Amino acid sequence: MLGLKVPKKEANHIRLLLQEKSILNHNWKIKRSQDYVYLPLDQIPDNTLLNEMGLDNGAVVDVGFEEHKKRPRNMEDYLQGRIPPEKMDEFKKSFDIIGDVVILEIPDNLEEEKYLIGEAALKFTKRRSVYRKKSAIKGVVRTRKLEHLAGEDISETIHREFDSRIMLDVKKVYFSPRLATERKIVADQVHDGDIIIDMFTGVGPFAINIARRPKLENVKIYAVDINPEAIHYLKENIGLNKVQGKINPLLGDVAKVLNDLDVHADRIIMNLPGTACEFLPVAVEHLKPGGTLHYYQFSRDFEDPVKRVKKAAYPRQVEILDMRKVKSRSPGVWHVAIDAKIGH
Repeated sequence: MLGLKVPKKEANHIRLLLQEKSILNHNWKIKRSQDYVYLPLDQIPDNTLLNEMGLDNGAVVDVGFEEHKKRPRNMEDYLQGRIPPEKMDEFKKSFDIIGDVVILEIPDNLEEEKYLIGEAALKFTKRRSVYRKKSAIKGVVRTRKLEHLAGEDISETIHREFDSRIMLDVKKVYFSPRLATERKIVADQVHDGDIIIDMFTGVGPFAINIARRPKLENVKIYAVDINPEAIHYLKENIGLNKVQGKINPLLGDVAKVLNDLDVHADRIIMNLPGTACEFLPVAVEHLKPGGTLHYYQFSRDFEDPVKRVKKAAYPRQVEILDMRKVKSRSPGVWHVAIDAKIGH
């Protein structure tokens, strides 16, 4: 292959000039000897350029260059040539990484290629286990069926989110890494001394993120969930993050738990966007005057969730502090957040 033999002291200047003229070939590694550097060429420079570099035709030589190994930039690169082109467009390249676990969404028409896709995900992410979603999230305990595709069939992992560590089993509990920013937004609003109710806590990502804040030494969080596996991992996470005394894990139906507990909070988190609306009256009842409600719902707009909050709070005054689209659920439908201050 053709290369340009240049004196070592001139090599960097000439390399930049060749790069500027789009003549340098980046597919091959630059070669060096004691006195010279050999630059791989896409084409032979003309005499004008050679003169500009202080070289002549004798500088163009035949060189055995070593090829650069191209690193795949995405999952599609790993699958190139292994999956028919017409199917590649249908493969959803987005995926969730939870600790050492990858969870993919693969359409049914790629059933025959699912293990190839799983191996590609294992190589690309360099994680331990790859699973495929086999069902929607369902049931009161909010879990989904997963199919093991590649790597080790170990579904328990520790996920790192900002300064927190979240232990969970992806087969037994629900957890979304895509809500990390939303959890930070809520945690940033908390004041020291707040009493907080996390109504559908899961393994406690909201609660843990709040409790770990160094400036929130005196918060008290009541974290409730109906899934015993979620409460088990919440207790593990309290120890893992050294926030004992700040979080009170409570197992059971949130309405019954709160009525038995008789706690009134400065702030209530309601991250169960499918059915949280059913618990709005309970939340309002347990929110102090002037307290903040963080309410989540699947919706096409902000109008419906705001209307639901105001209806549940009536005759108390409602001030909408913020409205956010957290993430897309389906075309036109969003996981939305409403921050509302509920007065007297």
